[in-house]
Amino acid sequence: MARRFRGSFHQKVDSKGRVSIPASFRRVIEEGDPDWTEGLRPNLVLVYGMDNQKRLDCYTITAIEDIEDRIDMMQPGSPQRETLEFTFHGHASDVQIDEDGRIVLPQRLRDKLELEPNEAAFFIAKGDHFQIWKEDTFVAVKSQRTEVFLADQAPDFDPRIHLPPRRERARDVDDVMRDLSSRRR
Repeated sequence: MARRFRGSFHQKVDSKGRVSIPASFRRVIEEGDPDWTEGLRPNLVLVYGMDNQKRLDCYTITAIEDIEDRIDMMQPGSPQRETLEFTFHGHASDVQIDEDGRIVLPQRLRDKLELEPNEAAFFIAKGDHFQIWKEDTFVAVKSQRTEVFLADQAPDFDPRIHLPPRRERARDVDDVMRDLSSRRR
Protein backbone atom coordinates (compact mmCIF):
# COMPACT_ATOMS: atom_id res chain seq x y z
CA MET A 1 0.00 0.00 0.00
CA ALA A 2 1.23 3.47 -0.85
CA ARG A 3 2.30 5.86 1.85
CA ARG A 4 -0.51 8.25 2.89
CA PHE A 5 -0.71 11.91 3.84
CA ARG A 6 -1.07 12.54 7.58
CA GLY A 7 -1.14 15.62 9.79
CA SER A 8 -1.90 19.31 9.51
CA PHE A 9 0.46 22.23 9.11
CA HIS A 10 0.54 26.02 8.83
CA GLN A 11 2.84 27.21 6.06
CA LYS A 12 3.47 30.88 5.29
CA VAL A 13 2.79 31.99 1.71
CA ASP A 14 5.29 34.67 0.72
CA SER A 15 4.53 37.76 -1.39
CA LYS A 16 5.41 35.85 -4.59
CA GLY A 17 2.98 33.04 -3.73
CA ARG A 18 5.65 30.53 -2.77
CA VAL A 19 4.71 28.09 -0.04
CA SER A 20 6.71 25.22 1.40
CA ILE A 21 5.14 21.77 1.18
CA PRO A 22 5.49 20.02 4.57
CA ALA A 23 8.44 17.58 4.48
CA SER A 24 6.31 14.52 5.30
CA PHE A 25 3.95 15.43 2.45
CA ARG A 26 6.91 15.74 0.05
CA ARG A 27 7.93 12.13 0.81
CA VAL A 28 4.44 10.93 -0.19
CA ILE A 29 4.49 13.10 -3.34
CA GLU A 30 7.90 11.68 -4.32
CA GLU A 31 6.66 8.12 -3.82
CA GLY A 32 3.53 8.90 -5.86
CA ASP A 33 5.43 10.33 -8.84
CA PRO A 34 6.52 7.44 -11.10
CA ASP A 35 9.03 9.69 -12.91
CA TRP A 36 10.72 10.97 -9.75
CA THR A 37 14.19 9.85 -8.74
CA GLU A 38 16.69 11.38 -6.32
CA GLY A 39 17.85 14.74 -7.67
CA LEU A 40 14.70 15.40 -9.71
CA ARG A 41 11.81 17.64 -8.68
CA PRO A 42 8.62 15.75 -7.80
CA ASN A 43 5.32 16.57 -9.50
CA LEU A 44 1.77 16.73 -8.21
CA VAL A 45 -1.62 17.91 -9.45
CA LEU A 46 -3.38 20.82 -7.81
CA VAL A 47 -7.17 20.76 -8.28
CA TYR A 48 -8.79 24.12 -7.64
CA GLY A 49 -12.29 22.97 -8.59
CA MET A 50 -15.42 25.00 -9.06
CA ASP A 51 -15.85 28.63 -8.00
CA ASN A 52 -17.70 27.79 -4.78
CA GLN A 53 -14.90 25.49 -3.62
CA LYS A 54 -12.75 27.46 -1.18
CA ARG A 55 -9.88 24.99 -0.97
CA LEU A 56 -7.24 23.37 -3.15
CA ASP A 57 -7.03 19.58 -3.41
CA CYS A 58 -3.53 18.24 -4.08
CA TYR A 59 -2.95 14.76 -5.53
CA THR A 60 0.08 12.67 -6.31
CA ILE A 61 0.51 11.65 -9.94
CA THR A 62 -0.54 8.05 -9.22
CA ALA A 63 -3.62 9.20 -7.26
CA ILE A 64 -4.79 11.52 -10.05
CA GLU A 65 -4.16 8.80 -12.65
CA ASP A 66 -6.46 6.50 -10.66
CA ILE A 67 -9.17 9.19 -10.67
CA GLU A 68 -8.68 9.77 -14.41
CA ASP A 69 -8.96 6.02 -15.12
CA ARG A 70 -12.24 5.93 -13.20
CA ILE A 71 -13.56 8.99 -15.08
CA ASP A 72 -12.67 7.26 -18.36
CA MET A 73 -14.94 4.33 -17.36
CA MET A 74 -17.96 6.64 -17.10
CA GLN A 75 -20.50 7.18 -19.88
CA PRO A 76 -19.11 9.83 -22.27
CA GLY A 77 -21.28 12.94 -22.31
CA SER A 78 -23.04 12.18 -19.04
CA PRO A 79 -23.49 15.17 -16.69
CA GLN A 80 -21.57 13.33 -13.95
CA ARG A 81 -18.61 12.63 -16.22
CA GLU A 82 -18.57 16.20 -17.54
CA THR A 83 -18.59 17.60 -14.00
CA LEU A 84 -15.67 15.37 -13.02
CA GLU A 85 -13.79 16.22 -16.23
CA PHE A 86 -14.26 19.94 -15.59
CA THR A 87 -13.12 19.52 -11.99
CA PHE A 88 -10.14 17.18 -12.44
CA HIS A 89 -8.98 18.29 -15.91
CA GLY A 90 -10.25 21.80 -16.59
CA HIS A 91 -9.86 23.16 -13.07
CA ALA A 92 -6.50 21.63 -12.25
CA SER A 93 -2.86 22.28 -12.94
CA ASP A 94 0.37 20.31 -12.90
CA VAL A 95 2.78 21.60 -10.28
CA GLN A 96 6.42 20.86 -9.64
CA ILE A 97 8.07 21.23 -6.24
CA ASP A 98 11.20 23.37 -6.45
CA GLU A 99 14.61 22.53 -4.97
CA ASP A 100 13.62 24.27 -1.72
CA GLY A 101 10.47 22.15 -1.30
CA ARG A 102 8.06 24.88 -2.41
CA ILE A 103 5.32 25.36 -4.95
CA VAL A 104 3.98 28.64 -6.29
CA LEU A 105 0.32 29.48 -5.76
CA PRO A 106 -0.66 31.90 -8.54
CA GLN A 107 -2.45 35.09 -7.46
CA ARG A 108 -5.82 33.83 -8.74
CA LEU A 109 -5.57 30.80 -6.41
CA ARG A 110 -4.51 32.94 -3.45
CA ASP A 111 -7.54 35.14 -4.24
CA LYS A 112 -9.78 32.05 -4.40
CA LEU A 113 -8.59 31.05 -0.92
CA GLU A 114 -8.80 34.69 0.22
CA LEU A 115 -5.23 34.54 1.50
CA GLU A 116 -3.68 37.87 2.44
CA PRO A 117 -0.04 38.61 1.58
CA ASN A 118 2.34 36.72 3.90
CA GLU A 119 -0.55 34.83 5.56
CA ALA A 120 -0.14 31.17 6.50
CA ALA A 121 -2.01 28.57 4.50
CA PHE A 122 -3.48 25.59 6.34
CA PHE A 123 -2.47 22.15 5.01
CA ILE A 124 -4.59 19.19 6.11
CA ALA A 125 -4.04 15.54 5.17
CA LYS A 126 -6.88 13.48 3.73
CA GLY A 127 -5.05 10.15 3.34
CA ASP A 128 -4.83 9.85 -0.45
CA HIS A 129 -4.47 13.62 -0.96
CA PHE A 130 -4.14 16.83 1.01
CA GLN A 131 -5.95 20.14 1.01
CA ILE A 132 -4.81 23.74 1.26
CA TRP A 133 -7.19 26.19 2.95
CA LYS A 134 -7.27 29.60 4.55
CA GLU A 135 -7.49 28.49 8.18
CA ASP A 136 -10.52 30.66 9.04
CA THR A 137 -12.47 29.16 6.13
CA PHE A 138 -11.47 25.62 7.12
CA VAL A 139 -12.57 26.19 10.72
CA ALA A 140 -15.92 27.67 9.67
CA VAL A 141 -16.75 24.91 7.16
CA LYS A 142 -15.47 21.96 9.18
CA SER A 143 -16.81 23.19 12.55
CA GLN A 144 -20.33 23.29 11.18
CA ARG A 145 -20.08 19.82 9.61
CA THR A 146 -18.43 18.33 12.69
CA GLU A 147 -21.01 19.84 15.01
CA VAL A 148 -23.87 18.29 13.00
CA PHE A 149 -22.12 14.92 12.89
CA LEU A 150 -21.24 14.86 16.60
CA ALA A 151 -24.79 15.79 17.61
CA ASP A 152 -25.84 12.25 16.64
CA GLN A 153 -23.00 10.51 18.51
CA ALA A 154 -22.56 9.42 22.12
CA PRO A 155 -20.14 11.71 24.02
CA ASP A 156 -17.44 9.01 24.19
CA PHE A 157 -18.08 7.25 20.87
CA ASP A 158 -15.26 5.52 19.01
CA PRO A 159 -15.09 6.93 15.44
CA ARG A 160 -13.95 3.53 14.15
CA ILE A 161 -17.56 2.33 14.39
CA HIS A 162 -18.15 4.16 11.10
CA LEU A 163 -15.51 2.15 9.24
CA PRO A 164 -16.78 -0.47 6.81
CA PRO A 165 -15.97 -4.07 7.75
CA ARG A 166 -12.63 -5.44 6.59
CA ARG A 167 -12.67 -7.40 3.37
CA GLU A 168 -11.54 -10.97 3.63
CA ARG A 169 -8.45 -11.75 1.65
CA ALA A 170 -9.23 -13.00 -1.81
CA ARG A 171 -9.12 -16.76 -1.75
CA ASP A 172 -8.35 -19.24 -4.43
CA VAL A 173 -11.44 -20.71 -6.14
CA ASP A 174 -10.31 -24.21 -5.13
CA ASP A 175 -10.26 -23.15 -1.46
CA VAL A 176 -13.79 -21.81 -1.73
CA MET A 177 -14.99 -25.00 -3.40
CA ARG A 178 -13.35 -27.16 -0.69
CA ASP A 179 -15.03 -25.06 2.03
CA LEU A 180 -18.41 -25.43 0.36
CA SER A 181 -18.09 -29.18 -0.11
CA SER A 182 -16.94 -29.70 3.51
CA ARG A 183 -19.99 -27.80 4.79
CA ARG A 184 -22.34 -30.07 2.83
CA ARG A 185 -21.05 -33.22 4.54
